[in-house]
Amino acid sequence: MKTATFHEQREEMVQTQIVARGVVDPLVLASMREVPREEFVGARYHEFAYEDSPLPIEEGQTISQPYIVALMLEAARIGPADRVLEVGAGSGYASAVMSRMAGSVHAIERHRTLADTARARLTRLGYDNVTVVTGDGTKGLSQSAPYDTIVVSAGGTEVPEPLLEQLRIGGRLIIPVGHEPRTQELLRIVRTGVHSYDRDALGHVRFVPLIGTEGWAKDAHAVSPRRPGPTVEVKPGGRDRLGHAIAAACEPILDQETASLDALLARIDGARIVMIGESTHGTSEFYRMRNRITRELVMKQGFTIVAIEGDWPDVAVLDRHVHGKASAQECRDAFARFPAWMWRNRETAEFIDWLAAHNLRAGSADARVGMYGLDLYSLGKSIAAVLAFLDREDPRAAEAARVRYGCFSPWETDPATYGRATASGRLEGCENEAVTMLRQLLEMRLTDPVRSRDPLFDAQRNAAVVREAERYYRAMYYGARESWNLRDRHMFATLQSVLEHRGPKARAVVWAHNSHVGDATATEMAARGETNLGKLARHAFGAAAYLIGMGTDRGTVAAASGWDEPMRVRALRNSHPESFEALCRSSGVPRFLLPLRASRDPALREALAEPRIERAVGVIYRPDTEILSHYFQASVARQFDEWVWFEETKAVDAQEGATEDADPGTYPFAL
Repeated sequence: MKTATFHEQREEMVQTQIVARGVVDPLVLASMREVPREEFVGARYHEFAYEDSPLPIEEGQTISQPYIVALMLEAARIGPADRVLEVGAGSGYASAVMSRMAGSVHAIERHRTLADTARARLTRLGYDNVTVVTGDGTKGLSQSAPYDTIVVSAGGTEVPEPLLEQLRIGGRLIIPVGHEPRTQELLRIVRTGVHSYDRDALGHVRFVPLIGTEGWAKDAHAVSPRRPGPTVEVKPGGRDRLGHAIAAACEPILDQETASLDALLARIDGARIVMIGESTHGTSEFYRMRNRITRELVMKQGFTIVAIEGDWPDVAVLDRHVHGKASAQECRDAFARFPAWMWRNRETAEFIDWLAAHNLRAGSADARVGMYGLDLYSLGKSIAAVLAFLDREDPRAAEAARVRYGCFSPWETDPATYGRATASGRLEGCENEAVTMLRQLLEMRLTDPVRSRDPLFDAQRNAAVVREAERYYRAMYYGARESWNLRDRHMFATLQSVLEHRGPKARAVVWAHNSHVGDATATEMAARGETNLGKLARHAFGAAAYLIGMGTDRGTVAAASGWDEPMRVRALRNSHPESFEALCRSSGVPRFLLPLRASRDPALREALAEPRIERAVGVIYRPDTEILSHYFQASVARQFDEWVWFEETKAVDAQEGATEDADPGTYPFAL
């Protein structure tokens, strides 16, 4: 795969992230095409400069998502002779873009280090109509006023009066405003007279807090709340009404181990795939409820496949265990890579023991339930599994496979470095070898297909993992969208292969995070060009795919602070007051099932189709940046067919073990 130049990446950014979302101002587009974003981030982030996301810069700040910069500048209607004030210069990137559109740009930055760096950067790049000063941006810059345009690149509690006063009549002020430090409504304010202003809302955004005498204090408390402002999403009265409607429409759960699930099973009846999600990877109630629903589907509706967000060879050990074939050493070796606790926990062990007992009682082999791993991180283990199979079945083919897979030998325990080396052009890569090996295994026919059917299928899927893992680790260094999509498409292709392998009557339960299970077209993932298991399942199976999400308000969760760091039981903050979780909390029902596809209240379903923020915690939890790190926009009524709610939850009973993987593809949030 040829590495795209920064110029090519910049052009793709403009087309796919900005034009595709409706920004049409030719001056904005031309300026975004001209300014090199990679020059405004640290060297370690150069390769991610054109990702569809904010990026960290010095002093704990961020450079804004390119689309948000373009949206704000189009709304500002900057003209070639305009005098512009930017509050919150940060890296200097937005100032540079505006300098291509305006006559002059004055930028204020409260962090002296950032201001000095931005000034030096802009001078070096030749943007000579930008002046950067250090100061309190909430006071504006009166010595250069009035301004035709003021753009504020941080979120305030309200609109600072000095900025309004420094705006000329006819001028435009673009500012994020909200009463939470990390979520705001983007406003455009036009000065129409000496004491008159028009204002309109442009949508919901997430900026770092605007700190100063007219904004937030350094401890994220409002400094001067002179008057109440509008909420970001749902007015309190509306939230209460929706809470009452949820309470009336839901099915309360008194005890998740004994509550009847017959109504849920009736709604599921006829589905070939049931996907059960979770909003964290470390909550006991989610795991236990997932176990309970799966047991009911196995016993009462004949489901014979449990496919999980785990690596194929590790889950194969679980499969052998539930069929009475795995050795004690195999079980000890499984799930060794980070995050080991995601599957090494008491809740999962209890389900595995139950399934082993169920299979022991089952009559025919077709009635026994198999477990299958959908993920693709097991490059080294999957290579070893393919070679072990060929050693048993065809030693000559095993020799040839060792030669082919020898290309991977230096990288089996460090596939992320392999991806980095191939993406940079320093290494040719092993794509052809992986493709050839997979093709030959798919064409392989054994003399005793009945005896060897499962081992051959297992080897074929491991070869597919090697093929897709090779592509995945290369794609990681071309962007999050490409690697995310490749991973979820691989997981869905694996699920389809398992269904085909088990026969036309097979039915599958899938365990994965909400972000994989909920339909991506109903979330902000769609705007980023991302797909997922839920979207692919609905496209392929229609109403025969039933998607279940789970959420919580507060409690504890098992998670790490960073990748490959130790797991800790951490306090989960109360959900954001403007989130979907807050609506569930306002129902007053502590635990419930909420039918969405078959809602008994169509008006409620329509209300829940409105986009709101929703929480997603993977194996990493960052409460200090929770709004930025763990919330996203979603239309829950379109995302899921059913919602399971637990107001207060506790962490899984984890059995932590050694870890191997030091550079994941799902960094930084690991979903």
